[in-house]
Amino acid sequence: MTSNRDRSPLILRCSYFIEEDKRYLPLVKPLFEAIDQGSLSASTSGLTLMEVLVVPYRTGNVSLADRYEALLTRSRGLRFIDVDRPLLKAAAQLRAALKLKPPDAIQVAAAMVVHCSSFLTNDRRIPAIPGLKILQLKDCL
Repeated sequence: MTSNRDRSPLILRCSYFIEEDKRYLPLVKPLFEAIDQGSLSASTSGLTLMEVLVVPYRTGNVSLADRYEALLTRSRGLRFIDVDRPLLKAAAQLRAALKLKPPDAIQVAAAMVVHCSSFLTNDRRIPAIPGLKILQLKDCL
């Protein structure tokens, strides 16, 4: 059983913040500031790390890749969820039940494994999931 203190209220796909997407940065920057200050707890999965490292690796910017990794794995209020076998099995069950694409299934499974109450995304293909509130970033613009 998980107490409310152990729950992350939110799982984040952090690329809008890390890559400083001009459309969404005004919305996500305050979230990351609250996470960094410890007033908001959130989680992100190892898949997010893979996604944000592609551009720095493609351009040969290893120091930027290292900074991204540190942000995702060492931020005070951000819980990093490793993609392990139990998470992958949960993702496979979600794919089977909801026909999610593999990356979406992994992210949603990560949220469920750590009992997140909300999932922040811009992917309208993610269906309603009992116990997990899907928040669309586009709806906040």
